[in-house]
Amino acid sequence: MKLLLLEDDADTRDHVAKVLRAAGHVIDTCSNGPDAIFLGTSNSYGVLILDRMVPGVDGLSVLKALRSAGVLTPAIFLTAMDNVDDRVEGLETGADDYLVKPFAGSELLARVAALGRRPPIQDAVTRLSVADLEVDLLKRTVTRAGRRIDLQQQEYKLLEYLIRHAGEIVTRTMLLENVWSFHFDPGTNLIESHMSRLRAKVDRGFDRDLIHTVRNAGYRLDAET
Repeated sequence: MKLLLLEDDADTRDHVAKVLRAAGHVIDTCSNGPDAIFLGTSNSYGVLILDRMVPGVDGLSVLKALRSAGVLTPAIFLTAMDNVDDRVEGLETGADDYLVKPFAGSELLARVAALGRRPPIQDAVTRLSVADLEVDLLKRTVTRAGRRIDLQQQEYKLLEYLIRHAGEIVTRTMLLENVWSFHFDPGTNLIESHMSRLRAKVDRGFDRDLIHTVRNAGYRLDAET
């Protein structure tokens, strides 16, 4: 698989590249944000591996720029920033995974492989709808009753997961693992606050609610009252 690695520390960059190449991957490396944006928008990669603490244009800014340019390649932050708020911020920016330094090479390889196994979006359904709500998975746009709804990155990911499971109950654990890639409960109102903002945008001002709370179970998106 062809990978892009952004890492400004030469020793770390060489070590990570060596680990990945030993596993059979092809690696493009860069040490600064502008080069990462150029490479990410000019080439096709299986996974992006981004350091957050890069001088100048940092890893968060790189990923924001790539997502704004329509680059949907799975991305993993590889960083020393290890508190919960840092992880949440990284995932909300559009990352699919978050690995803290120091790390085991075997874990990095496993996470890269897991992201690389995700089917390309062009091979999947490109539009999903429930009632008058429509999500365009290629353009990453949302409309309801023909009206454009602007969502933040994590709000979009949350809605996409809900609409992919329309009519089903999705639990808090399912959302933490599949929307935030958390395999632990951060013990915050993370889901509730995002769900509240999403409902305000998707349901408020329309003739019926589509996002429902299922008491003691989770949430469900459907057209039933």
